[in-house]
Amino acid sequence: MKQKILLLFIATILVLNVDAQSYIEKNGQRLNVITTAVPLLMIGPDARAGGMGDGGVASSPDANSMHWNPAKYSRIADDMGFSFSYTPWLRNLVNDINLAYVSFYKRINPMSTFAASLRYFSLGEITFTDNTGMPIGTFKPNEFAFDATYSRILTDKFSLAIAGRYIRSDLTQGQFVQGVETKAGVSVAADIAMYWEDEVNWFKGMDATFAWGLNISNIGNKISYSDANVEKDFIPTNLRIGPRLTLELDDYNSISFQVDINKLLVPTPPIYSDSTNPDGTFIIEKGMDPNVNVVPGMIQSWYDAPGGFSEEMREFSFAIGTEYWYTDVLALRGGFFYEDLTKGNRKYATLGIGIRYNVFGLDFSYLIPVTQDQNPLQNTLRFSLIFDIGKKNKESN
Repeated sequence: MKQKILLLFIATILVLNVDAQSYIEKNGQRLNVITTAVPLLMIGPDARAGGMGDGGVASSPDANSMHWNPAKYSRIADDMGFSFSYTPWLRNLVNDINLAYVSFYKRINPMSTFAASLRYFSLGEITFTDNTGMPIGTFKPNEFAFDATYSRILTDKFSLAIAGRYIRSDLTQGQFVQGVETKAGVSVAADIAMYWEDEVNWFKGMDATFAWGLNISNIGNKISYSDANVEKDFIPTNLRIGPRLTLELDDYNSISFQVDINKLLVPTPPIYSDSTNPDGTFIIEKGMDPNVNVVPGMIQSWYDAPGGFSEEMREFSFAIGTEYWYTDVLALRGGFFYEDLTKGNRKYATLGIGIRYNVFGLDFSYLIPVTQDQNPLQNTLRFSLIFDIGKKNKESN
């Protein structure tokens, strides 16, 4: 089963550059999903954010801020900390595909913080076979990304961060797929992130904090899984932006509400006609040529959808979450993630719980699909272990 899943994924990657495409309709709407290489980079790695609809661009800083918004690290309450997260993948089908995530941060001075993280996606052990079904070897396909960031406070309310990332995706370990020799895909990328936070008095007699964050992640070179590919494939460059409001209900209780808005900054697949150009490529009937460089592709992604403005609006996805804390010890979380039917149709609710005691923290989350489409994380419990060392003050949001 795992070999079939893997080979199907690789075959899809290898044909991303073919101009002709087959269109699929669902509920009367034409599907036009934006595909990229290394989708690992878009998987929420930690259980706290996983309990809030897989959002966290403006949530209060923690050890796992790297994925959501590294600019939050400069506002973190502790001197040093680290976290380990584990996420089973496709648990309904197999039992040894998983995502592991390790993060670390260290405050340099009151104004700046350094942080790093490593995510590792394993497809377990797979036996490859030739065209006759004879085994040709047992391999352990995997993907990983290592990143580091420097986050700094620029004003009493505003922080900025720059992160760098090394990405390696080795899914076939040199095997031939559909007659094409494959190789590991390698890319280097960067994030630019901002975070703003301030205390507000919008509610009479109640302390409150308002924050917003922005993170443009995975700005990096295209990736290829074969030297035979004429065009390389985009990695998932993504814009994430959103606000948070935290209400201090009393000395023991607080509640936060947050929204993440996401958009892939990657060209939208156009609609091709059956006619061809003199060079044999298919003529674009609607939309724009997706075979462009990274920066032009990021700009083009705002206006290249073949369906026009309405399709561009469908390319936004939303993560809505809430988090309740009691005495900085117990947290209850809930959330909802929405993606349009024509752009992937991921729609699911999430639940989560968190416990903090001294320097130790433990988070769990659970995903509940609300559509008939299968979700790789359904019926799966994710967890994170967090250690915060040298705590300066308690945070309840």
